[in-house]
Amino acid sequence: MPSSSVAVDTELDTVLLKPIDSSTREIKSLDGLWRFAPASDNLAEPWKSVLPGDLECPVPASYNDIFLLPSLRNHVGKVWYQRTVHIPRGWKDQRIFLRLDAATHEGEVYVGDKKIASHVGGYTPFEADLTEHVKPGEAVRVTVGVDNILTHETVPPGEVVTNAVGKKEQKYFHDFFNYAGLARSVRLCCAPKNRVEDITVTTDVRGSAGAVEYKLELEGKGRAEAELLDAEDKVVGKASGLEGLIDVANAKLWQPGAAYLYSLRIRLYASDTSDELVDEYSIPVGIRTVKVSGKKFLINDKPFYFRGFGKHEDTPVKGKGHDDAWMVHDFELMRWIGANSFRTSHYPYAEDVMDYADKHGWVVIGETAAVGLNLGIISGITGGPKRKTFAPDFANDNTQAALRKGIEELLQRDKNHPSVVMWSITNEPDSSEEGSRPFFEPLVKRARELDPTRPLTYANVTFCTLEKDILADLFDVIGLNRYYGWYEFTGNLEIAEQKLEAELLAWEAKHQKPMIMFEYGVDTVTGLHSVHAQPWSEEYQVEYYEMYHRVFDRVDAVIGEQAWNFADFGTGVGIFRVDGNRKGVFTRDRRPKAAAHTFRKRWTGK
Repeated sequence: MPSSSVAVDTELDTVLLKPIDSSTREIKSLDGLWRFAPASDNLAEPWKSVLPGDLECPVPASYNDIFLLPSLRNHVGKVWYQRTVHIPRGWKDQRIFLRLDAATHEGEVYVGDKKIASHVGGYTPFEADLTEHVKPGEAVRVTVGVDNILTHETVPPGEVVTNAVGKKEQKYFHDFFNYAGLARSVRLCCAPKNRVEDITVTTDVRGSAGAVEYKLELEGKGRAEAELLDAEDKVVGKASGLEGLIDVANAKLWQPGAAYLYSLRIRLYASDTSDELVDEYSIPVGIRTVKVSGKKFLINDKPFYFRGFGKHEDTPVKGKGHDDAWMVHDFELMRWIGANSFRTSHYPYAEDVMDYADKHGWVVIGETAAVGLNLGIISGITGGPKRKTFAPDFANDNTQAALRKGIEELLQRDKNHPSVVMWSITNEPDSSEEGSRPFFEPLVKRARELDPTRPLTYANVTFCTLEKDILADLFDVIGLNRYYGWYEFTGNLEIAEQKLEAELLAWEAKHQKPMIMFEYGVDTVTGLHSVHAQPWSEEYQVEYYEMYHRVFDRVDAVIGEQAWNFADFGTGVGIFRVDGNRKGVFTRDRRPKAAAHTFRKRWTGK
């Protein structure tokens, strides 16, 4: 991996420091019920008046499963959210802005009759600066439009078609439902006009000492002072200026399963000679190192084995809507089963999830929304002619630019989370197609420029075999998605075991890199039992996982197993899925299948 001392282009178009409450900042939640209406020919310029109708939609939540109207379940295009927002009168002379944690897949914000902001990308935040458009002490009408359309130039990609009865349908190339809306929190925020705009923290471990390096970006001017506080709020180190290094004697490290967080507090004063406090911002800091060495993945110079899952932000009724209760329960189930990690398949998860992982020692592989960049999968399912994926009419230069933006926004948002130890650039691309190399190589380079401290990976799909794949050498860790015994050699685990082991040993021999099985699993109907362990039964799921685990234990380069999937989830793939994807170790409402106990015994010994 490149040295962090190499000069690189790290300038970003958008810098979004997470809003917090502090002595100089304030947040007002706008979560709750918003007026709601789908776009229609009769709804022109809806931001200019109160939305018609009596629908109200909760925020955060996906709207698709909340209402009983089939037209909303499969809606294609925009929907509108609206509410009246009261600006606190104490916010005079402050920067006032609206923070939307996500709008899937494109959002636009109107204040009164004026469009203030827009953003493309359904899983990363954006802001609307209201400062010049509102007055403290007054109320204003806020309208948010959210468009769920996917095209071949969005990430993830899709296509809108007109069906036989003249209605628009959204086609997409990923195996999870296209939930849409305001699925994460919306907040009204204030911050000083002269303020800390961005913080980048990197850490190192030198013997028993830790090192915390920070870099600041300011809006306006001022004198910056930094303090590092331990978990008991005792100051353990100080520095001054826009860049600084704080040495921590006898540092307590952030460890998997045993998180320890310091707090870096930045105070901005009016000038070099003034003690007038202008802004204050604090960020949690976990001191730890990550690197790849040979066929090992090291956290704090100790080999780490990934035990866990690919997951989805998916629950009944709320769809991809973030919910703290579901989040904590999911983490408790993962703790019970003995997991230590997860991949944010197949998009950045809510910031609340990352914060929780930081505080509780979970290891996270952060993934972009680049899923579905593989038309070969679709032709394989449908039997239709194979189209090239990386071509002018599908994944073209504009698609690449959209993914570059997605990589930049993910790495910018999550760069300071100690729980995030690796970035996954894409899931199951057609890495055997000639055009995949010029498409992804500049993106890998960009990710390394932005973050030279974390390894990079991707998820390789089955038919892009060792002989055909042309991307693996770009990455530090090879991720594999394999379904021998399900999609191939269905029901024959003896042959599946031979094929799996032979392939893993071949990858190991060629690349001499660590490998993680990112996906392996079978669809399983809860309560279906068979003495013969036939496919779809709980017994078959158990035997399938036991077979994979025997193979993993025989291959040195395998440094992790992340089953697909943590829980059943909603999809839109017709006859190939019955009431969603049933590969979960838990049901969609989080009841354990028999395989959950298999994992618990392997991972905890209980």
